[in-house]
Amino acid sequence: MSKFLNLVAGTALASTLIAAPALAEKYGLGRPALEEEVAAWDLDVAPDGTGLPEGSGNAYDGEEIFADYCGVCHGDFAEGVDNWPKLAGGADTLDHDDPLKTVGSYWPYLSTTFDYVRRSMPFGSAQTLSNDEVYAIVAYILFSNDLIDDEFELSKETFFDVEMPNAEGFILDDRTTSEAHFWTDTPCMEGCKDKVEITMRAAVLDVTPDEE
Repeated sequence: MSKFLNLVAGTALASTLIAAPALAEKYGLGRPALEEEVAAWDLDVAPDGTGLPEGSGNAYDGEEIFADYCGVCHGDFAEGVDNWPKLAGGADTLDHDDPLKTVGSYWPYLSTTFDYVRRSMPFGSAQTLSNDEVYAIVAYILFSNDLIDDEFELSKETFFDVEMPNAEGFILDDRTTSEAHFWTDTPCMEGCKDKVEITMRAAVLDVTPDEE
């Protein structure tokens, strides 16, 4: 019985905690978050560089840091180990049947690389790296993709001196305007087209059944 009561109490506590922000606003509880508290979780870095911290690092220093913290999964040269992601290589493969999508071949924004390393790496010990270490690791990844030399000092001031090869490979999502004429409050449920025809079939045999 005591285990049941503990479970009920724990569930009630969890529900209260989930509702706490709304209750705080309604009843005047709590306090505004402090700047340092907000800074502890507000780590995102936007494509325009907003959110980049102070600090710097180069590939020469980053090689050793990468080997210590990243190499066990991503390989000493960012080439990937087993099924862990490859971070380097894949140049000019995006039009292949089996493209290799890496930081150098696919990612359009360097800010995504910095943000991910800073927020989520190293695996199992996220957010333990200093800003200088993150800059150095990102610099080493760039160096491994032949995008900078080993002495290039990556910082918020030089961040956009790096040209990402696939920067123009994506398009803006303009569906709010380009597809607005498809939207309606009353969806069509039958007789929506004058004619329906099959234009292509799935390549996987167990998806498209054989015709008899």
